[in-house]
Amino acid sequence: MLSEEEEEREVQTRTRLRELENKFHALEVRRGTLIDEMRRLSAEQKSLYDRRQAPQEEVERLYAEHNRLGGEMGGIRMSLEKARRHLEAAIVSCRELRASFPSADRVRPEQLKREIAELEHRQQTSALTLDDENALIARLRERSKALREAEARTAVVAEHEKALKEAEGRVTACRAEVDRLVHTLQETRSARDAAMESVRRKLEEAGAVVAELRAKGRARAAVMEQIDTLSEEMDGVDREAGQLIGESHRRRDEARRTLRTYSRAGQRPTEQNLASLADTQLEELLKRGKITLGG
Repeated sequence: MLSEEEEEREVQTRTRLRELENKFHALEVRRGTLIDEMRRLSAEQKSLYDRRQAPQEEVERLYAEHNRLGGEMGGIRMSLEKARRHLEAAIVSCRELRASFPSADRVRPEQLKREIAELEHRQQTSALTLDDENALIARLRERSKALREAEARTAVVAEHEKALKEAEGRVTACRAEVDRLVHTLQETRSARDAAMESVRRKLEEAGAVVAELRAKGRARAAVMEQIDTLSEEMDGVDREAGQLIGESHRRRDEARRTLRTYSRAGQRPTEQNLASLADTQLEELLKRGKITLGG
């Protein structure tokens, strides 16, 4: 049998165990809520990580495209410089070819014939003074001589005009090539700048995702810290409950030994009776049911 002091301690132990049980379950509920919150944050972190991958891959693709366009621009610039040198050479050659023949030498026979015909018509239809008529005759002779020389040099003039036309064609072609390369360079530069602008936008998007990811990480760390604190508190409650139950078991064993010592002679209780008495005391201690602190 337990003494009054031990009975009081049993009552206190029972009351404390109930308090610890209630506290443990309250802590367990709070920890379960925090675990759910941690799982939610972990899922959001994974979703953000997956979202971050796509912009990063797009940034790498756009950056590679930017570099490719930059290299292409370098090639276009080299071609443009070469085309400009060719254009300058063609212009110089054309000017030199024009200068190689005086303007008089480039007068065509048809032009001279028209001029002679106009002079003859004037001579026949106009009343001229002697001086004017002599000047007109001199002009007719000079133009007739020039016509004979021009007709004699028709092949030379034709060859010169052919060479001049070819030179002018080369100038035109070179100028067209320069214009084409300038236009291509401008288009390539615009495409490269657009790629860089896209890189900047994607980096901003990725940066925003990373910032959100870090914020979720900090929130998850804070929740984990709370979970660890609650787990430590639950361990403390569990240890205290275990100590109280251990003390109750020790008092039960002591009661059994005392009962065994003070039993009347010839009426020594059996082990079954002793166990039944001890179990009755324990059931009185834990009459509200078995304390469960695990889980």
